[in-house]
Amino acid sequence: MSVNWQSLGTVSELLQTLVGGLSAGAAYGLLGVGFTLMFGVMRRLNLSYGATLMFGGYLGALAASLTGSVLPLGVLALFVAIVTVAGSTFAGLYVERLCFAPLRSRSGVAAMVSSFAVWMQIEELTSLMLPAHANPYPAPFDFGVIHTFGVSLRPEHLFTIVVASAIAMLLRWFLTHSRSGLALRILSDSEAAAQAVGIDARVVTTLGFLMASALGGLGAWLVLMADQQVTPMFGMWSTIKGLVAMMLGGLGSISGAVVGGLLLGVMEAFGQALFGPQVRDLITYGLLFLVLVAWPGGFSGRSAFDLHVMADERL
Repeated sequence: MSVNWQSLGTVSELLQTLVGGLSAGAAYGLLGVGFTLMFGVMRRLNLSYGATLMFGGYLGALAASLTGSVLPLGVLALFVAIVTVAGSTFAGLYVERLCFAPLRSRSGVAAMVSSFAVWMQIEELTSLMLPAHANPYPAPFDFGVIHTFGVSLRPEHLFTIVVASAIAMLLRWFLTHSRSGLALRILSDSEAAAQAVGIDARVVTTLGFLMASALGGLGAWLVLMADQQVTPMFGMWSTIKGLVAMMLGGLGSISGAVVGGLLLGVMEAFGQALFGPQVRDLITYGLLFLVLVAWPGGFSGRSAFDLHVMADERL
């Protein structure tokens, strides 16, 4: 395996690679945050998470194929984004009602196994929706490449970074300033404490699941509109990237999942530039191995939503 040092030989090439890595990492971070919300609230691992995002992506691609000749590009992309997020959220609710709500008081293994079975079900339904291997997925704009200060940047990369950053800040505000956010944090810390202050654990758990599915749907939309296609491999791909981002940051840490996603995206981008695209997935697993050897709990080493929160008078 040869190293292509010339691919990073100039400042502009370094910046282009960095922006591309941050763009991918921002989307990975949203996928990881979705996993973190589910794990933080339920202490359960949802293996069908990627399949629900794939369902939303395919639903968006189907909507684009049916309306693409009628709507302008910007309106079409917004419509597809709404359909993708709504489809992912609906599929997530289906998984929660079928796999997690009935098994809430039982072993987490039973819920995890049942979510794996539903994963297969959703993937089969999705493949029947659009049988082609690769299906076109619209981008929100077609501006070509932006050339500035000697650097060539793809607008969808900049768009992904801006949108993901805004979503992360909104989520942070929601978790720290809203009653529902505080309820989610208390439930993640202690179900007994949540019940003591009158929090309905079933309602809050469902809310967390829906939020995680919607965030994952947004992350899926950002990835798919940059790739401009969706394939049957997207379910497995998004599951792996989201899990790795969550594990790098530490199970249950929102900020850790964001940092883990960004690190993963940047490392993949520079690794691909130096060694070629065939090592991209190898870098993913190698980075996870190294981090877990050095920091078994991930970067944060925390098991709840970053802070131990007790009952607050605002509840």
